[in-house]
Amino acid sequence: MSRILKSNDSILISNSRKIVDVRNRIIHGYDSVSDEIIWGIVMNYLPILQKEIEELLNE
Repeated sequence: MSRILKSNDSILISNSRKIVDVRNRIIHGYDSVSDEIIWGIVMNYLPILQKEIEELLNE
């Protein structure tokens, strides 16, 4: 996400900064990541991200 946004600032993806932040928390193994938080992200925000990516691919 970070590389995509740096290479083309016209790409609009909701919550892009939060996506990068969550990735960093997961990768670095911080204790503050819970299953409930990850599941909430998957259920509430992944469908939105999927739709936005599909729209970008269809352009």
